[in-house]
Amino acid sequence: MAENRQHRAGFVNIVGNPNVGKSTLMNSLVGERISIITSKAQTTRHRIMGIVNTEDMQIVYSDTPGVLSPKYKLQEAMLDFSKSALVDADVLLYVTDVVETPDKNPDFVARVAKENNVILVINKIDLLKNQSDLEIIVEKWRGILPNAEVIPLSASLKFNVDYLLKRIQEMLPPSPPFFDKDALTDRPARFFVTEIIREKILLTYDKEIPYSVEAVVEKFDESENTIHIMAVVYVERDSQKGIIIGKGGSALKRVGMLARKDIEVFFGKKVFLELYVKVERDWRNKLNKLKNFGYSQE
Repeated sequence: MAENRQHRAGFVNIVGNPNVGKSTLMNSLVGERISIITSKAQTTRHRIMGIVNTEDMQIVYSDTPGVLSPKYKLQEAMLDFSKSALVDADVLLYVTDVVETPDKNPDFVARVAKENNVILVINKIDLLKNQSDLEIIVEKWRGILPNAEVIPLSASLKFNVDYLLKRIQEMLPPSPPFFDKDALTDRPARFFVTEIIREKILLTYDKEIPYSVEAVVEKFDESENTIHIMAVVYVERDSQKGIIIGKGGSALKRVGMLARKDIEVFFGKKVFLELYVKVERDWRNKLNKLKNFGYSQE
């Protein structure tokens, strides 16, 4: 009987390089769309928790930004999120795929090698034609992370994800829950609104534009059946403001329409969304702005 079992709980932190499928894996494990997903690098900027509860277990997953060499203070903050995930993990999932080479970001991998309870997830195995190709990849990684358990899978096809979940559950320590049993995430509702808006910007615009953008919710009025949201999209230059808005406001209207549809699905309510664009010069290198936008771990 479940009541006779010892309750297990723990933090399962997901780290790895950009574009290896960390967010897809996170959403698959949580069973909800917590992390935004695009084909562009640096989609995830924050450390985002997704919480899975059963009667005798609580798994707290953390999705983290892809590991990179920082070029500005925003990326330094993103790397700090990834490094912090190494410190407090009960189970550490280091995610790679069948495309990237094991020698990418060796300093970070060396830190992972020192940790206990590491599972090396080799994602996107559906891209391989031969089993022998996978065996070569596994052997290379075993030389780099000799203490890690290796689990090949395809997060997008949900192939072997159930086995990964089984191993995670077996590795969790006995512990009472860390969050309320009805909690899905540690993030407030406003955070997911900004993430959905940012995802639509990533999908709509090219080149540097999506990486120069931050979204902030300034008004979130919720009633029983509707939510009225006013959000500001910040850019770094006047020229970027013009591109975001588009001719006659067409581009911004498209982003608003796409975001509104997903926000309605997320909350299960009718949403009225107003978007505005403001210029905040060089915000990615201003510590006070980064703190205001939630990139400080203090």
